[in-house]
Amino acid sequence: MRNEKLISALGNCINHCNYCGDACLDEDNVKMMKDCIRLDKVCAEVCSSLSQILATSYSDVNALVEYCKKVCQECADECGKHDHQHCKDCAQACKECVEACEAYLA
Repeated sequence: MRNEKLISALGNCINHCNYCGDACLDEDNVKMMKDCIRLDKVCAEVCSSLSQILATSYSDVNALVEYCKKVCQECADECGKHDHQHCKDCAQACKECVEACEAYLA
């Protein structure tokens, strides 16, 4: 199925974004982490919406896949600015999701 790889990458990204956003709240300088937390939340929501739609037979999803790719890249860039392991792991999951979106659109 064409959607399986993307749905898998989306699920992984959702999990890492939710974990990262929560772990950021435990960091010493939470204020410094606010952009990361916000992007984690938005990225998880966008990935979740796309995943739910891909699980149906609805086919007009390319614009949402493009938007998801954009948000995942922004989240990867933001998380990549931080040295915390949860941010590094999240950035990697977001990059993998970007690649899965690109493969889906190819």
